[in-house]
This record gives sequence, structure tokens and C-alpha cells, in this order.
Amino acid sequence: MSAVWTFLSRTQGRQKLTWVDWITYAYLAFGFALIFLPVCWIVLNSFKTQFQLEKQDLSLIPSEFKQVARATVYGPEERATFIIEDLPQWVLNWRSLSDEERLSRDVDGLLASLDGDRYYAVRSTLGEVPKQARALIAEKNLPDWLSRYPALTAKAKEAFDIQSVMNSLNSEEQRLLSEFVGLKPFQANKLVSQVAVSAIDPNTGERADFAVPRFDKLKPTLPARRVDNSNTAVIKIDTATATAERQFSPAFSNYTEPLAGRAQEVTVNFARCFTNSFLVTIIATIITVLINSMAAFALSKYRFRGQTFFFFFILATLMVPATITLVGVFKAIHASGLSGSIWGVIIPGAATPAGVFLLRQYMLTIPDELLEAARMDAASEWKIYWRIMLPLALPALAALGILSIIWRWNDLILPMVAIATTKEAYTIQLCLLEFRGEHLSREHFRLAMTVVSLIPTTLVFVFLQKYITTGIANTGLK
Repeated sequence: MSAVWTFLSRTQGRQKLTWVDWITYAYLAFGFALIFLPVCWIVLNSFKTQFQLEKQDLSLIPSEFKQVARATVYGPEERATFIIEDLPQWVLNWRSLSDEERLSRDVDGLLASLDGDRYYAVRSTLGEVPKQARALIAEKNLPDWLSRYPALTAKAKEAFDIQSVMNSLNSEEQRLLSEFVGLKPFQANKLVSQVAVSAIDPNTGERADFAVPRFDKLKPTLPARRVDNSNTAVIKIDTATATAERQFSPAFSNYTEPLAGRAQEVTVNFARCFTNSFLVTIIATIITVLINSMAAFALSKYRFRGQTFFFFFILATLMVPATITLVGVFKAIHASGLSGSIWGVIIPGAATPAGVFLLRQYMLTIPDELLEAARMDAASEWKIYWRIMLPLALPALAALGILSIIWRWNDLILPMVAIATTKEAYTIQLCLLEFRGEHLSREHFRLAMTVVSLIPTTLVFVFLQKYITTGIANTGLK
């Protein structure tokens, strides 16, 4: 730490800071903030719950708001919207629970303690309507087509007289079956988590408890409903008078569930994706270093017709964007039978023009006399390459290897082309895409796994950066 402080406290040699020192340290602080603040934001948000992220909470600390439920129940005459305050937390988080966690909850006991619209709302949220409807169909010996009625087309439904079936049931049984088949005016009831806040009621001037969709302090007013349901209408409360209870509650399950393959409604195993990326990165880096070093050895130490042309042709490929060659790469992978295999990710990018240029420039600094002396001692060309060139070019090889690890680990385009149809071969970057879809949003899992994917490349860069700077710096020496 003393060495770090000595470095950071350097000045131009005077007793006090000059304007140059102020500019230098300001630039250093700006660069530090520019690089590390986004990373810190991702890390802190990766410990937030799904509810906190969905409500777009801007606080940096992963904390949990006190939550209540806003229920919407469709009845035979009108729709009722009200607040339920005393539901267990697992009901509000039902969508994010795994199958094992759902089986461990006392659903029947909870439903037995509820009545009226509260019962209907919770029953729909916990997915009990299809279960109870099928049990009713079996108990009353109702027609079998009722079980598949919700999946029929509108024209196919016209062939069945569902109203005659409804007339044979009592009111509660009619409601259950109507919710199951989607018979109007009944629809699927809803239960939505909201933030419980305390604020001044603009109508009465008294402080009361309200439920708001999200607690945004930047807005002057918030749409809210009274928790006690004394007024079911939506009213505007003053944000300045609103306070919300929250406690520090990091969601470590954001990390444990995807790594254990238990992420709800996510069909990929992140631990397998991590292993696939590790294999692709290591194997591809080894192949890249070997192929590029062979090409660089030939271009730097041999003289042949067309040498300059081949060198500039290789460099010219750096100017071609990768997206232009995607179609050709896809056809080549498909024609060679590598589609759906991690080898389809490893082989196409084995030779890199940047790597050839880096190694060639470094090998030009190695004296030709060493090679001539080895040839006079009857050394073969392979032995010269393996026993002389590679050891002497180790700094450049290390730099290329580290850069290759970073490139391959973060690559998304090539895996999308080669293995997008085979989830067992997914790499980390493809797995991250699985946490968000058209009907699915698991941002808490995606942020956590993004942090996990950053760890290997960060460690490689932090502990091996001196090899990168040394290898690149020496490529221009003569």
C-alpha cells in the first residue's frame, strides 16, 4: 500500500500542488470513475431482487421494499380492483419460485383462510384454477371436451354447447369453470406486487398507507390506492410526503439458482455454459497461438516470391467487418458438419490477422544469425521453430494468448452462427441472452451471471497485464 500511496501522491517536486498536478489528478479520477462506476453499478444491481428491478428502483443498495398486492378480480357484473395487505411474501414472489419451492408451500391452507374476491385472486395467481377445474370435471362426470376447451379455436368451440353444462352447476362451480375456459365476463384474475408507502391523503389531509406501482422520488406525484380499500379509486399523492420502508436484503439466489440449474423458466444451465466457454477459450487460444506463430515465422524469417503480397493480404482482412463474412462462415460451418458443436466456434477463428502481425513484428527483432547457426548444427526447420523461435518470442506469444482469451471469452457473433440451435453447446454469452425474451424477463439472473462472466477475463487482465504491455511494446524494436 505504501508503494501505491507514493505513486498517487507524486507531484512536480514542489511543496504544494501546481495546476499541472490538479489537471493530472482530475484526469486520473475521471478515468477511474469512467471505468469502474459502470462495473460497480452492475455488481450492486446483480444483488437486487426481480421485484426491485421491475419497479426500476434507482437506488444503488440492494434493499427490499415492504410489499402489498394489488388484486384485479373479474366478476359476473364488473371488475373489482383492491389491495391485499397481509399476504405471505412467497405469494407475491410466486412466479420466481422453483418447482421444489412451490411444492413446499401450504397452498391449500392459505386458500382455506381466504374468502370472496381475495380467494379468487390468490387462486388464479397460484395456478389452482386448472387443477380445481379438472378435479370438478372428473367429480361431476362432465364431458371430456371441457378439459381441452381453452385450447380450441373459436370455430371449434361453436360445435360444443357449453352453456347447457354451466346450467347444471351451482354458482361457485360455474365461476370456476368459466375462469378455466375463459367464458366471458370472467377472465384470469391478477395479483401484482406494489410498494407500500405512507403519505398524506390529498382528500383527507391525514397520513395513511398507500400502494404505488413504483416508488420514484423524481416524480412530483405518484398514482396510489388506499391500502385499507376505503377508497378504491386511484389518487395522486405528493411524492415529497411519501416514505417507504426498506431493509438491506441482497438476493444471493440470483447467483446460486442459475449456477445450480434451478433458475425458474430458464431452460439453460449456466454451469454448463461456463464449462463450454472455458473449453472453447483454452482450446481456441492454443490453436490460435500455434497457427499464428507458424505464419509469423514464415513471413519474418523466410524469403519467397509473393511474401509481401501475402503479408499485406492478411493485413487487408483486418479492414473487413466481421458481419460481412457471417453468411460465408455460416455456410462453411454447416457444410463441414460443425454446426451445433463447440468445434464450430473454435476452428473458424483459429487464425487471426492481428495475431500474425503481432508475432511477425516481434520475430523480426530476433537475429537471423541464431537461425543460421542452428542450421549449421544440422537443426531441422521444425526444431528451429520449436526450440529457438517460440522461446525467444515468448513475450509476444503471451500477449497474443491473453488477448485471444479475452476475445474468445467475450465472443457472441460466432457462437450465434455455429451453435445457436444446440443449447447443450451454449457459451456464456449465448446463455445471457436466454434470461430475457418476448414473454420472459429475468434481469436479476442476467445481471448476476454477467458479473460471473466478467470474473475470468478480469483476473487474466489484472494479473497478466504486464505480459500484454511487454509483448506489444517490443514488437516495434529493431
